[in-house]
Amino acid sequence: MRVREDRLREDLLTNGEFGAVDVERGYGRTVLTGSDADRKAREYLVEQLEALGMDVRVDAVGNIAGRWTPESADPDVAPIAAGSHLDSVPHGGIFDGPLGVYSAVEAVRAMQDAGVEPERPIEVVSFTEEEGQRFEVGTLGSSVAVGDTEIEEALALTDDSGTTLETHLENTGFRGEGALDVAGWDAWFEIHVEQSTTLEDADVPVGIVTAITGITNCSVEIVGAADHAGGTHMDDRSDALLAASEFVQEVNEIAHEIVETESEFAVATVGNMEIEPNARNVVAGRVAISTDFRDTDRDVMDEIVDRADKSLARIEKQHELTAELDNYRTIDPAHMTDRCLEALREAGERRGIETMELPSGGGHDSMKVARVTDAGMLFAPSRDGISHSPLEWTDWEDCARTADVLTGAIAELAGVDDV
Repeated sequence: MRVREDRLREDLLTNGEFGAVDVERGYGRTVLTGSDADRKAREYLVEQLEALGMDVRVDAVGNIAGRWTPESADPDVAPIAAGSHLDSVPHGGIFDGPLGVYSAVEAVRAMQDAGVEPERPIEVVSFTEEEGQRFEVGTLGSSVAVGDTEIEEALALTDDSGTTLETHLENTGFRGEGALDVAGWDAWFEIHVEQSTTLEDADVPVGIVTAITGITNCSVEIVGAADHAGGTHMDDRSDALLAASEFVQEVNEIAHEIVETESEFAVATVGNMEIEPNARNVVAGRVAISTDFRDTDRDVMDEIVDRADKSLARIEKQHELTAELDNYRTIDPAHMTDRCLEALREAGERRGIETMELPSGGGHDSMKVARVTDAGMLFAPSRDGISHSPLEWTDWEDCARTADVLTGAIAELAGVDDV
Protein backbone atom coordinates (compact mmCIF):
# COMPACT_ATOMS: atom_id res chain seq x y z
CA MET A 1 0.00 0.00 0.00
CA ARG A 2 2.30 2.73 -1.31
CA VAL A 3 1.50 5.95 -3.15
CA ARG A 4 2.67 6.50 -6.70
CA GLU A 5 4.96 9.47 -7.11
CA ASP A 6 4.09 9.83 -10.81
CA ARG A 7 0.37 10.27 -10.14
CA LEU A 8 0.95 12.77 -7.36
CA ARG A 9 3.34 14.72 -9.56
CA GLU A 10 0.86 14.77 -12.44
CA ASP A 11 -1.90 16.10 -10.19
CA LEU A 12 0.27 18.87 -8.79
CA LEU A 13 1.58 19.93 -12.20
CA THR A 14 -1.91 19.86 -13.71
CA ASN A 15 -3.30 21.89 -10.82
CA GLY A 16 -0.38 24.27 -11.24
CA GLU A 17 -1.61 25.14 -14.74
CA PHE A 18 -4.75 26.75 -13.31
CA GLY A 19 -3.86 30.39 -12.80
CA ALA A 20 -0.31 29.83 -14.06
CA VAL A 21 1.82 32.97 -14.37
CA ASP A 22 4.87 33.45 -16.56
CA VAL A 23 8.09 33.32 -14.55
CA GLU A 24 11.75 33.00 -15.46
CA ARG A 25 12.34 30.28 -12.86
CA GLY A 26 10.08 27.81 -11.09
CA TYR A 27 6.33 27.41 -11.30
CA GLY A 28 4.05 30.33 -10.44
CA ARG A 29 0.29 30.48 -10.03
CA THR A 30 -2.35 32.91 -8.83
CA VAL A 31 -5.58 31.30 -7.67
CA LEU A 32 -7.92 33.69 -5.85
CA THR A 33 -11.23 32.43 -4.53
CA GLY A 34 -13.96 32.86 -7.13
CA SER A 35 -11.59 33.38 -10.05
CA ASP A 36 -11.70 31.36 -13.26
CA ALA A 37 -8.53 29.60 -12.11
CA ASP A 38 -10.26 28.69 -8.87
CA ARG A 39 -13.21 27.25 -10.79
CA LYS A 40 -10.93 25.11 -12.94
CA ALA A 41 -8.95 23.88 -9.93
CA ARG A 42 -12.14 22.90 -8.13
CA GLU A 43 -13.59 21.17 -11.18
CA TYR A 44 -10.42 19.14 -11.69
CA LEU A 45 -10.45 18.04 -8.04
CA VAL A 46 -14.09 16.97 -8.26
CA GLU A 47 -13.24 14.92 -11.36
CA GLN A 48 -10.50 13.08 -9.46
CA LEU A 49 -12.75 12.43 -6.48
CA GLU A 50 -15.61 11.12 -8.61
CA ALA A 51 -13.19 8.90 -10.55
CA LEU A 52 -12.47 7.16 -7.25
CA GLY A 53 -16.16 6.53 -6.63
CA MET A 54 -16.38 9.16 -3.92
CA ASP A 55 -19.57 11.02 -3.01
CA VAL A 56 -18.77 14.72 -3.44
CA ARG A 57 -20.37 17.46 -1.39
CA VAL A 58 -19.91 21.24 -1.58
CA ASP A 59 -21.01 23.29 1.41
CA ALA A 60 -22.35 26.85 1.56
CA VAL A 61 -18.92 28.51 1.51
CA GLY A 62 -17.46 26.27 -1.18
CA ASN A 63 -15.63 23.73 0.97
CA ILE A 64 -15.34 20.49 -1.02
CA ALA A 65 -15.44 17.01 0.55
CA GLY A 66 -15.34 13.68 -1.23
CA ARG A 67 -16.27 10.61 0.86
CA TRP A 68 -15.12 7.08 0.07
CA THR A 69 -17.29 4.48 1.79
CA PRO A 70 -16.12 1.01 0.71
CA GLU A 71 -18.23 -2.06 1.43
CA SER A 72 -15.99 -2.86 4.41
CA ALA A 73 -16.80 0.44 6.13
CA ASP A 74 -19.76 1.29 8.34
CA PRO A 75 -21.30 4.35 6.64
CA ASP A 76 -22.63 5.59 9.96
CA VAL A 77 -19.32 5.83 11.84
CA ALA A 78 -17.14 8.94 11.94
CA PRO A 79 -14.76 9.19 8.95
CA ILE A 80 -11.05 9.89 8.78
CA ALA A 81 -10.53 13.13 6.83
CA ALA A 82 -7.48 14.63 5.14
CA GLY A 83 -6.73 17.50 2.80
CA SER A 84 -5.81 21.19 2.71
CA HIS A 85 -6.67 24.02 0.26
CA LEU A 86 -6.37 24.96 -3.44
CA ASP A 87 -6.25 28.78 -3.36
CA SER A 88 -2.92 30.62 -3.51
CA VAL A 89 -1.30 33.94 -2.86
CA PRO A 90 -0.60 36.09 -5.94
CA HIS A 91 2.36 34.58 -7.79
CA GLY A 92 2.53 31.71 -5.34
CA GLY A 93 3.99 28.24 -5.83
CA ILE A 94 2.41 24.93 -6.86
CA PHE A 95 2.86 22.99 -3.60
CA ASP A 96 1.39 25.20 -0.84
CA GLY A 97 -2.10 23.77 -0.28
CA PRO A 98 -2.46 21.43 -3.28
CA LEU A 99 0.20 19.05 -1.90
CA GLY A 100 -2.10 18.39 1.05
CA VAL A 101 -5.20 17.94 -1.10
CA TYR A 102 -3.66 15.64 -3.68
CA SER A 103 -1.68 13.64 -1.15
CA ALA A 104 -5.04 12.79 0.39
CA VAL A 105 -6.41 11.88 -3.05
CA GLU A 106 -3.36 9.69 -3.67
CA ALA A 107 -3.78 8.02 -0.26
CA VAL A 108 -7.26 6.87 -1.30
CA ARG A 109 -5.91 5.66 -4.64
CA ALA A 110 -3.15 3.70 -2.88
CA MET A 111 -5.65 2.04 -0.55
CA GLN A 112 -7.95 1.16 -3.42
CA ASP A 113 -5.02 -0.23 -5.45
CA ALA A 114 -4.02 -2.41 -2.50
CA GLY A 115 -7.58 -3.65 -1.99
CA VAL A 116 -7.55 -2.84 1.72
CA GLU A 117 -10.75 -2.85 3.75
CA PRO A 118 -11.06 0.18 6.02
CA GLU A 119 -13.72 0.09 8.71
CA ARG A 120 -14.36 3.84 8.49
CA PRO A 121 -15.21 6.08 5.55
CA ILE A 122 -12.43 8.37 4.35
CA GLU A 123 -12.93 11.97 3.24
CA VAL A 124 -10.73 14.18 1.07
CA VAL A 125 -11.29 17.86 1.79
CA SER A 126 -10.38 21.19 0.21
CA PHE A 127 -11.13 24.25 2.32
CA THR A 128 -12.06 27.62 0.78
CA GLU A 129 -9.94 30.79 1.10
CA GLU A 130 -7.17 29.51 3.37
CA GLU A 131 -4.74 32.18 2.22
CA GLY A 132 -7.13 35.08 2.86
CA GLN A 133 -5.96 36.94 -0.23
CA ARG A 134 -9.32 37.88 -1.71
CA PHE A 135 -11.31 38.67 1.43
CA GLU A 136 -8.48 39.32 3.93
CA VAL A 137 -9.71 36.54 6.21
CA GLY A 138 -7.38 33.54 6.33
CA THR A 139 -8.57 29.95 7.03
CA LEU A 140 -12.08 31.16 6.19
CA GLY A 141 -13.54 27.86 5.01
CA SER A 142 -12.28 25.91 8.00
CA SER A 143 -13.43 28.70 10.34
CA VAL A 144 -16.97 28.25 9.05
CA ALA A 145 -16.70 24.47 9.20
CA VAL A 146 -15.74 24.48 12.89
CA GLY A 147 -18.31 27.12 13.82
CA ASP A 148 -16.00 30.05 14.45
CA THR A 149 -17.60 32.07 11.65
CA GLU A 150 -21.27 32.08 10.66
CA ILE A 151 -22.13 31.10 7.09
CA GLU A 152 -24.01 34.34 6.46
CA GLU A 153 -21.09 36.40 7.78
CA ALA A 154 -18.65 34.62 5.48
CA LEU A 155 -20.87 34.89 2.40
CA ALA A 156 -21.30 38.63 2.97
CA LEU A 157 -17.56 39.33 2.89
CA THR A 158 -16.53 41.59 0.00
CA ASP A 159 -13.33 41.89 -2.01
CA ASP A 160 -11.72 45.11 -3.26
CA SER A 161 -14.31 45.36 -6.05
CA GLY A 162 -17.21 45.08 -3.61
CA THR A 163 -18.13 41.58 -4.83
CA THR A 164 -19.25 39.19 -2.12
CA LEU A 165 -17.97 35.68 -1.50
CA GLU A 166 -21.49 34.44 -2.19
CA THR A 167 -21.48 36.01 -5.66
CA HIS A 168 -18.02 34.63 -6.47
CA LEU A 169 -19.07 31.12 -5.44
CA GLU A 170 -22.29 31.30 -7.43
CA ASN A 171 -20.38 32.48 -10.51
CA THR A 172 -18.01 29.50 -10.28
CA GLY A 173 -20.78 27.01 -9.52
CA PHE A 174 -19.46 26.15 -6.08
CA ARG A 175 -22.05 27.70 -3.77
CA GLY A 176 -23.44 24.68 -1.95
CA GLU A 177 -25.52 24.29 1.19
CA GLY A 178 -24.94 23.76 4.89
CA ALA A 179 -21.53 23.30 6.51
CA LEU A 180 -19.09 20.42 6.75
CA ASP A 181 -19.44 18.46 9.98
CA VAL A 182 -15.80 18.75 11.05
CA ALA A 183 -16.60 17.96 14.69
CA GLY A 184 -18.08 14.69 13.42
CA TRP A 185 -14.77 13.50 11.95
CA ASP A 186 -12.93 10.82 13.91
CA ALA A 187 -9.60 12.44 12.94
CA TRP A 188 -8.06 14.87 10.47
CA PHE A 189 -4.66 14.96 8.73
CA GLU A 190 -3.00 17.65 6.61
CA ILE A 191 0.22 17.78 4.62
CA HIS A 192 1.93 21.09 3.91
CA VAL A 193 5.33 22.28 2.76
CA GLU A 194 7.41 23.37 5.73
CA GLN A 195 8.08 26.98 4.61
CA SER A 196 11.34 26.91 6.59
CA THR A 197 14.62 24.97 6.52
CA THR A 198 14.47 22.71 9.59
CA LEU A 199 13.88 19.52 7.59
CA GLU A 200 16.28 20.49 4.83
CA ASP A 201 19.05 21.33 7.31
CA ALA A 202 18.53 18.01 9.09
CA ASP A 203 18.28 16.10 5.79
CA VAL A 204 15.03 14.49 6.96
CA PRO A 205 12.27 13.90 4.36
CA VAL A 206 9.18 14.09 6.59
CA GLY A 207 8.28 16.33 9.52
CA ILE A 208 5.63 15.48 12.09
CA VAL A 209 4.09 18.72 13.33
CA THR A 210 3.56 18.77 17.09
CA ALA A 211 1.85 22.16 17.35
CA ILE A 212 0.83 25.13 15.22
CA THR A 213 1.89 28.49 16.49
CA GLY A 214 -0.46 30.92 18.13
CA ILE A 215 -0.56 34.49 16.83
CA THR A 216 -1.20 37.67 18.73
CA ASN A 217 -1.50 41.02 16.97
CA CYS A 218 -1.10 44.43 18.56
CA SER A 219 -1.66 47.91 17.17
CA VAL A 220 0.57 50.65 18.56
CA GLU A 221 -0.07 54.38 18.20
CA ILE A 222 2.64 56.90 19.05
CA VAL A 223 1.68 60.59 18.93
CA GLY A 224 4.23 63.37 19.18
CA ALA A 225 4.24 66.75 17.44
CA ALA A 226 4.76 67.38 13.74
CA ASP A 227 7.20 70.26 13.28
CA HIS A 228 9.65 71.86 10.86
CA ALA A 229 12.77 69.79 10.24
CA GLY A 230 14.97 72.88 10.10
CA GLY A 231 13.39 75.17 12.63
CA THR A 232 12.86 72.69 15.46
CA HIS A 233 15.96 72.22 17.61
CA MET A 234 16.89 68.64 18.45
CA ASP A 235 16.19 69.10 22.16
CA ASP A 236 12.75 70.59 21.42
CA ARG A 237 11.40 67.72 19.35
CA SER A 238 8.64 65.24 20.12
CA ASP A 239 9.53 62.85 17.32
CA ALA A 240 7.06 59.99 16.98
CA LEU A 241 9.21 58.17 14.43
CA LEU A 242 12.27 58.26 16.66
CA ALA A 243 10.20 56.75 19.46
CA ALA A 244 8.75 54.16 17.07
CA SER A 245 12.19 53.12 15.88
CA GLU A 246 13.26 52.61 19.48
CA PHE A 247 10.17 50.47 20.10
CA VAL A 248 10.92 48.31 17.04
CA GLN A 249 14.45 47.72 18.29
CA GLU A 250 13.23 46.79 21.76
CA VAL A 251 10.67 44.34 20.39
CA ASN A 252 13.51 42.62 18.57
CA GLU A 253 15.59 42.49 21.75
CA ILE A 254 12.66 41.12 23.77
CA ALA A 255 12.19 38.28 21.29
CA HIS A 256 15.88 37.37 21.32
CA GLU A 257 15.91 37.30 25.11
CA ILE A 258 12.87 35.02 25.23
CA VAL A 259 14.38 32.70 22.63
CA GLU A 260 17.48 32.33 24.82
CA THR A 261 15.65 31.84 28.11
CA GLU A 262 12.18 30.39 27.48
CA SER A 263 11.23 29.30 23.97
CA GLU A 264 13.54 28.92 20.99
CA PHE A 265 10.50 29.04 18.72
CA ALA A 266 9.23 32.48 19.79
CA VAL A 267 9.22 35.25 17.19
CA ALA A 268 8.21 38.91 17.23
CA THR A 269 7.81 41.05 14.14
CA VAL A 270 6.98 44.67 13.39
CA GLY A 271 5.94 44.43 9.78
CA ASN A 272 3.84 47.51 9.17
CA MET A 273 4.24 51.19 9.96
CA GLU A 274 2.28 54.29 8.92
CA ILE A 275 3.97 57.67 9.39
CA GLU A 276 2.28 61.05 9.44
CA PRO A 277 2.76 63.37 7.74
CA ASN A 278 5.47 61.20 6.11
CA ALA A 279 7.33 64.16 4.65
CA ARG A 280 11.08 64.46 4.24
CA ASN A 281 11.34 67.85 5.93
CA VAL A 282 8.81 67.36 8.75
CA VAL A 283 9.40 65.80 12.16
CA ALA A 284 6.97 62.88 12.35
CA GLY A 285 3.91 63.67 14.45
CA ARG A 286 2.25 60.26 14.52
CA VAL A 287 3.24 56.66 13.85
CA ALA A 288 0.91 53.65 13.76
CA ILE A 289 2.52 50.21 14.07
CA SER A 290 1.20 46.67 13.61
CA THR A 291 2.92 43.75 15.32
CA ASP A 292 2.91 39.96 14.96
CA PHE A 293 4.01 37.86 17.96
CA ARG A 294 4.04 34.03 17.77
CA ASP A 295 4.80 30.94 19.82
CA THR A 296 3.34 27.51 20.53
CA ASP A 297 2.88 28.53 24.19
CA ARG A 298 0.18 31.09 24.98
CA ASP A 299 2.03 32.20 28.15
CA VAL A 300 5.09 33.10 26.07
CA MET A 301 2.94 35.11 23.67
CA ASP A 302 1.39 36.98 26.57
CA GLU A 303 4.82 37.70 28.01
CA ILE A 304 6.01 39.27 24.76
CA VAL A 305 2.94 41.51 24.73
CA ASP A 306 3.44 42.49 28.38
CA ARG A 307 7.11 43.32 27.93
CA ALA A 308 6.41 45.26 24.73
CA ASP A 309 3.74 47.27 26.56
CA LYS A 310 6.11 48.10 29.40
CA SER A 311 8.80 49.09 26.91
CA LEU A 312 6.34 51.41 25.18
CA ALA A 313 5.42 53.04 28.50
CA ARG A 314 9.08 53.77 29.19
CA ILE A 315 9.55 55.23 25.69
CA GLU A 316 6.44 57.37 26.13
CA LYS A 317 7.84 58.91 29.30
CA GLN A 318 11.36 59.32 27.96
CA HIS A 319 10.28 61.09 24.76
CA GLU A 320 7.46 63.09 26.35
CA LEU A 321 4.77 62.00 23.93
CA THR A 322 1.73 59.68 24.09
CA ALA A 323 1.81 56.00 23.21
CA GLU A 324 -0.75 53.22 23.42
CA LEU A 325 -0.71 49.49 22.68
CA ASP A 326 -3.89 47.56 21.88
CA ASN A 327 -3.73 43.75 21.83
CA TYR A 328 -6.65 43.42 19.44
CA ARG A 329 -6.44 39.80 18.27
CA THR A 330 -5.08 36.54 19.65
CA ILE A 331 -5.26 33.09 18.09
CA ASP A 332 -4.28 30.40 20.57
CA PRO A 333 -1.68 27.78 19.63
CA ALA A 334 -3.10 24.48 18.40
CA HIS A 335 -1.52 21.23 19.59
CA MET A 336 -1.81 18.06 17.57
CA THR A 337 -3.47 15.01 19.13
CA ASP A 338 -1.37 12.24 20.68
CA ARG A 339 -3.05 9.36 18.85
CA CYS A 340 -2.62 11.13 15.50
CA LEU A 341 1.02 11.86 16.27
CA GLU A 342 1.57 8.22 17.20
CA ALA A 343 -0.12 7.00 14.02
CA LEU A 344 2.19 9.22 11.94
CA ARG A 345 5.29 8.06 13.84
CA GLU A 346 4.37 4.40 13.36
CA ALA A 347 3.57 4.90 9.68
CA GLY A 348 7.04 6.34 9.11
CA GLU A 349 8.71 3.53 11.02
CA ARG A 350 6.82 0.79 9.16
CA ARG A 351 7.81 2.27 5.82
CA GLY A 352 11.42 2.94 6.76
CA ILE A 353 10.93 6.69 6.24
CA GLU A 354 12.82 8.92 8.64
CA THR A 355 10.75 11.56 10.42
CA MET A 356 11.39 14.30 12.93
CA GLU A 357 9.06 16.32 15.11
CA LEU A 358 8.82 20.10 14.87
CA PRO A 359 6.37 22.97 15.39
CA SER A 360 4.74 25.03 12.66
CA GLY A 361 5.41 28.76 12.51
CA GLY A 362 2.69 29.38 9.95
CA GLY A 363 -1.05 29.12 10.32
CA HIS A 364 -2.98 26.33 8.58
CA ASP A 365 -6.51 24.97 8.42
CA SER A 366 -5.43 22.31 10.92
CA MET A 367 -5.21 24.97 13.63
CA LYS A 368 -8.98 25.36 13.28
CA VAL A 369 -9.83 21.69 12.89
CA ALA A 370 -7.73 20.71 15.94
CA ARG A 371 -10.08 22.67 18.18
CA VAL A 372 -13.04 20.38 17.46
CA THR A 373 -11.57 16.94 16.68
CA ASP A 374 -8.33 14.93 16.75
CA ALA A 375 -5.75 16.25 14.29
CA GLY A 376 -2.30 15.50 12.93
CA MET A 377 -0.10 17.29 10.43
CA LEU A 378 2.94 16.55 8.30
CA PHE A 379 5.55 18.78 6.69
CA ALA A 380 7.49 18.08 3.52
CA PRO A 381 10.85 19.87 3.11
CA SER A 382 10.97 23.27 1.39
CA ARG A 383 14.11 23.97 -0.64
CA ASP A 384 15.85 26.96 1.00
CA GLY A 385 12.69 27.48 3.05
CA ILE A 386 11.06 29.36 0.17
CA SER A 387 7.27 29.47 -0.05
CA HIS A 388 4.56 31.77 -1.44
CA SER A 389 6.82 32.18 -4.46
CA PRO A 390 7.33 30.57 -7.88
CA LEU A 391 10.65 29.35 -6.45
CA GLU A 392 8.80 27.25 -3.87
CA TRP A 393 10.03 23.71 -4.37
CA THR A 394 9.73 20.30 -2.71
CA ASP A 395 11.40 17.33 -4.39
CA TRP A 396 8.92 14.88 -5.88
CA GLU A 397 10.43 12.03 -3.89
CA ASP A 398 9.87 13.93 -0.65
CA CYS A 399 6.28 14.66 -1.68
CA ALA A 400 5.72 10.93 -2.18
CA ARG A 401 7.43 9.96 1.07
CA THR A 402 5.28 12.37 3.03
CA ALA A 403 2.14 11.12 1.28
CA ASP A 404 3.20 7.55 2.11
CA VAL A 405 3.36 8.39 5.81
CA LEU A 406 -0.03 10.07 5.55
CA THR A 407 -1.50 6.98 3.87
CA GLY A 408 -0.25 4.70 6.61
CA ALA A 409 -1.67 6.90 9.36
CA ILE A 410 -5.06 7.22 7.67
CA ALA A 411 -5.23 3.47 7.11
CA GLU A 412 -4.35 2.70 10.73
CA LEU A 413 -6.99 5.00 12.19
CA ALA A 414 -9.51 3.77 9.62
CA GLY A 415 -9.08 0.23 10.96
CA VAL A 416 -7.07 -1.35 8.14
CA ASP A 417 -5.47 -4.55 9.46
CA ASP A 418 -2.30 -4.63 7.35
CA VAL A 419 -1.02 -1.06 7.08
